[in-house]
Amino acid sequence: MVPILILIVVALVVFFFLNKKKMVNEKPATMLNYKSLLAQHIPYYQHLETDQKMLFEQKVAGFLAGITIEGVGTAVSDADKIMIAASAVIPIFGFADWKYRNLTNVILYPDTFDSEFQFEGENRSILGMVGSGYMNGQMILSRAALTKGFSKSAGKENTAIHEFVHLLDKSDGATDGVPENLLAHEYVLPWLKMIHQEIHKIEAGRSDINPYATTNEAEFLAVVAEYFFQKPDELKHKHPELYEMLSNMFSQDLADNDIA
Repeated sequence: MVPILILIVVALVVFFFLNKKKMVNEKPATMLNYKSLLAQHIPYYQHLETDQKMLFEQKVAGFLAGITIEGVGTAVSDADKIMIAASAVIPIFGFADWKYRNLTNVILYPDTFDSEFQFEGENRSILGMVGSGYMNGQMILSRAALTKGFSKSAGKENTAIHEFVHLLDKSDGATDGVPENLLAHEYVLPWLKMIHQEIHKIEAGRSDINPYATTNEAEFLAVVAEYFFQKPDELKHKHPELYEMLSNMFSQDLADNDIA
């Protein structure tokens, strides 16, 4: 009886040791995957210093741990998850501790969709959307637009960053282009004045900012934020006052560090 007990104990010890070793080895592999995918797909991350990269990885991991990402009509790859998480982290990277408390799910569609959330048929022009009403807490993104935003052909545009800036704007209770949680009170009126001045320039054909920014103040903020994070050097050169305002708003100075 004793030899049998000894064999059982030895077998349990061996089993525990092998599984413990497996678990210990799995965690670094997961982190290495994050690093590899970020290095491969996220230009913003590529330009960071080593200590900043570690912080970025932590924020990406924290986001993915708290948000559900699901595909509708398309599979969600690890690269998709990394691009979505990076899009969330980039606008808030200058803040010590920020959580998207107004988001629970990100839904990935294969391509553009319409106002009825259909991604097949005609009249599909929406690339991304932050939900409201019964869709509150949800974000819908086009997988094609997500991927393009981190490609070499992206230019000034990044749909996912655009939508996460809307979430930041919405965090004070209103999606109005004036993110009160990011903008000191004394800068609100100068910011609104700057918005309307630039909208007039866009409408007159005297600005390189995407005309979609003229839709309203909220879209102006999201569009110029894309420009700021994608082409900071170009924005600072062509729109120095706008660049300075956004740099203060997001607590990031990205000039000399174009990410696309």
